[in-house]
Amino acid sequence: MNISGLRFNSPSYAASTAGPAANGGSATPKAAAGQAGSASDTSGNKADAALIAKLKARDQQVRRHEQAHLAAAGGLAVSAASFTYQKGPDGVSYAVGGEVSIDTSPGRTPEETISRARTIRAAALAPADPSGQDLAVAAQASQMAQEAQLELAREQPDEGKDESGAARQRQIERYYGSSETAQQKSFTAWA
Repeated sequence: MNISGLRFNSPSYAASTAGPAANGGSATPKAAAGQAGSASDTSGNKADAALIAKLKARDQQVRRHEQAHLAAAGGLAVSAASFTYQKGPDGVSYAVGGEVSIDTSPGRTPEETISRARTIRAAALAPADPSGQDLAVAAQASQMAQEAQLELAREQPDEGKDESGAARQRQIERYYGSSETAQQKSFTAWA
């Protein structure tokens, strides 16, 4: 995640630390330089303070976002959250991006795959402000669940046939007696 609005090398910060000579001005007497320098430092300090406040807010937002992923991922989380940092003008590194690795492999059965897909989707959509990547992962998890549902539906009619076949076999056994008797009384019909 990149935050384009947060740059610690903003023009106002660079200009305030470079001094008047770097801004194209000439050297001035000490008294004038002191006054100009303090005015510049004040605006630089305000800009620094504003940037630090933005970085702190972003840091908290990123950490909450990744913690939400971890909490919802349960046993599918492969690792703890990892963060991308930006150093503020105060020398402190603030988290400005992050990620959580989640195992997105299918299960051994369609039922397990459906369960895993639901957990993956919930983990991707857990933060209050899901990113584009989060939405893409949620969509992939939904697709994985749909495919597993289709596979499960394909298997169920076969099982239904087996069950109806077993039910038919029980009817035959009831009619003819035991399965041994049924085999003895069986015949072949030619049509």
